[in-house]
Amino acid sequence: MNQKPERLTLIAFVVSTILGGNSSIAVRFSNVEVPPFFGAAIRFAVSSLILFVVIYYLHLPLPKGRSLTGVLFYGVLQFGAGYSLIYWGLLKVPAGVFQVILALVPLLTFCFAIAHRQESFQWRILLGGLLATVGIAVVFRDRLGADIPLLSLLAPILTSACSAESNVLFKTLPKAHPITTTAFAMGMGSMILFVVSRLSHETPKIPQLPATWIAAGYLILFGSIATFVLSLYVLSHWTASAGSYQLVLMPIVTILFASWIAHEELTSALLIGGLLVLGGVYIGALMPQEVFKKFVFSKHATQKLDKAE
Repeated sequence: MNQKPERLTLIAFVVSTILGGNSSIAVRFSNVEVPPFFGAAIRFAVSSLILFVVIYYLHLPLPKGRSLTGVLFYGVLQFGAGYSLIYWGLLKVPAGVFQVILALVPLLTFCFAIAHRQESFQWRILLGGLLATVGIAVVFRDRLGADIPLLSLLAPILTSACSAESNVLFKTLPKAHPITTTAFAMGMGSMILFVVSRLSHETPKIPQLPATWIAAGYLILFGSIATFVLSLYVLSHWTASAGSYQLVLMPIVTILFASWIAHEELTSALLIGGLLVLGGVYIGALMPQEVFKKFVFSKHATQKLDKAE
């Protein structure tokens, strides 16, 4: 970002980070009674329906042509593929661990943005990526001894890739309103999730526990509608990599609330690994290039680095 963010954009960034950070916890509660893919499909179907009602009453313009195609493909990546992995992974992976690994999204977004020629390469990404990888290895090693299947631990990494690519894709689309984009994308994602639920032979179930209903209500109103409308609003004003920075802060929100609400254990390996991941993402995606050069390179090396870039 070259310009100081507007106050409204910054508020949207903070609020969506807090709301999104608690979504993983709500999904864990929802998965207790409701089959994961079916629960995700219902969540986004209801959220999409509510948003279309809002669109009707506010007379918001609908995406057309290339914009509509892009929005639907965004829905396939973000809500169809991404949330299939999220709901399936959270059956076995604690919310705090899942969210820590999702902190890779800013780095992946930056890499994908470079591949799409939206942003230029910077050497600090390499160091940040290596540090974040070490952090994930620490978390993996700790959780492999906690009876969590390796395949489940791969789910948040694949989710990160889906989220990162969808962020970059959104920046290539013609300008569309965040509410209409979210409505169409969630509608597309819900259809995919219903198919996945059917293929997985899930049995639809109406929840009985009050905690499940509270979790479902939170996921629809706050974890879906509010979080993604605000996130797309931020993304429409910031670069793709800058808009994904909230994934760096979400693990802190998730771990703190998960230890309080879900009584998830705060192990030393999780804290150390989480700090390494956050540190790596900060260096690779948040640290200003000038600061990185000042502390890492000598004056002579900095001059060479400038020429290389």
